[in-house]
Amino acid sequence: MGKRILTLAACLVISVLIVIGVPILMNEFDGAAVDRGVTQTTGLFEQQVVYVNPKEKTISRLYADGELVGIVRDVNALKAHMKELYHSTYEKDYPDSSLGLGRNVYIMEELSCFEYEDRDDEIIAWLDERNAYSLEAVEITFSDGENITGHMYVLDKDLYLDALNEYLSLFISKDAMAEISRGNVLSSTTTFGTKETGVSIAQTISTNDCFAPIEEICTTKEQILEYLKYGSDTEKEYYTVEKFDTVAGVGSKNHGLSATQVMMINSDQITSVDQVLPEGMKLCVTYFESPIDVTVYRQTLRSETVFFQTTYTTDETMLEGESEVRQSGSNGQRNALYSEKWINGVLVSGKLESYNQTKAPVNEVVVQGTKQQPGVGTGNYVYPVANPGISCVWGCYYGHKANDFVDEYNRWGDVYATDNGVVITNTYDSISGWYVKIDHQNGYVSYYGHMIQQSDLPVGSVVEKGQVIGHIGMTGLATGPHVHFYVAYQGKELDVCNELNGFPSCEGLVRG
Repeated sequence: MGKRILTLAACLVISVLIVIGVPILMNEFDGAAVDRGVTQTTGLFEQQVVYVNPKEKTISRLYADGELVGIVRDVNALKAHMKELYHSTYEKDYPDSSLGLGRNVYIMEELSCFEYEDRDDEIIAWLDERNAYSLEAVEITFSDGENITGHMYVLDKDLYLDALNEYLSLFISKDAMAEISRGNVLSSTTTFGTKETGVSIAQTISTNDCFAPIEEICTTKEQILEYLKYGSDTEKEYYTVEKFDTVAGVGSKNHGLSATQVMMINSDQITSVDQVLPEGMKLCVTYFESPIDVTVYRQTLRSETVFFQTTYTTDETMLEGESEVRQSGSNGQRNALYSEKWINGVLVSGKLESYNQTKAPVNEVVVQGTKQQPGVGTGNYVYPVANPGISCVWGCYYGHKANDFVDEYNRWGDVYATDNGVVITNTYDSISGWYVKIDHQNGYVSYYGHMIQQSDLPVGSVVEKGQVIGHIGMTGLATGPHVHFYVAYQGKELDVCNELNGFPSCEGLVRG
């Protein structure tokens, strides 16, 4: 009985406070009393308190960028509005998603005795005017372990995986990708040519369901593919094809890109490195700046020439200046296996793993009445670089009368004299950069352009075949490290790969 009396007394006190005491208490907040109670303004809409409850109830405060917008009386009505807005406006372009509040727009619930006037329609209109909404999406994050290298929003994870596989197919064959997707280990090559033996992505890729700004969501494979190629970098350089340009020539003129690289970044227009390019075609010449690094491991098995050496002996019975070949030289052959590492389609390293000599070279033996006549060419040449590749062939662009040799495994490697001779030019000009000419004293002169610095060999130096005469560079008008190389006969430049007898085969050297 006593407890009931106490309960009734407490209720009576609360009733008195509600009728009489609350206006006085509320004056401590803003000092503005009204007939119905008090005025407690809040948010952009200055909603008034219309009732003070005896018990605390949950209210929903809507914030944008940390500022209070207003009190939402009916959160379910807001949710229903977003659901209807999604169906009427976004579902067609963003299927299987849902609408949520936008970035930095959020609702915080709290307990309060105050009940505010209903301004839900105005709050919803405010959200609609600013399109302050987001859509359910998938966030793709790329990280290298310490830093985030990129992130993107996609509507559908399967769409992203489809685009990722297409991006990877730029660097590794679809057959190899199919083997990897089946969980098979790629085997070593046993036949001539190149074969992929592995692929990896350096970054960690994570996916997370989220709500994202509508305008930042990729909805097509093309949009995702563009981000995988260039990240957030939308600035690209373009080149207009000139008459007689080839795919390789376009690359040679622009940052030393290979023909394959030009084809990859313009895959919507170019499907072959041998494709004929119409004058006026616009091609992108900005290589990929991807948030991921795709590493492909390859093995290359190729047949190589093992060059014979020439040895000289003297014969006191022969007149001075006379010579005789006592044993003709012949080159040998070997099957050489190289391992290579490619990152984002660019060869970054390679080394000889093993070789099998299939034919031994036979050295040439020359007998002379005196020591070998210095500076006279043998007519049998060696490549001007080690690990040779050709980045731009004779005529790869209009007026290109040379073959551009590169060292595939050392961009700044040695440059070799292609045969015995005498240095007749060692100088610089704005087109050739540092260059050297060697007179082989048999009607032939060889040329080596774009070297990294002036050769140490003064004019008049006698050089032997294979002697280091300088280092690969890109001085003068060169877009990448290479040796602009040709041999001239009686002043006429020759394509060494097709017109010079005694020059080793160029088969398999042209970059794809």
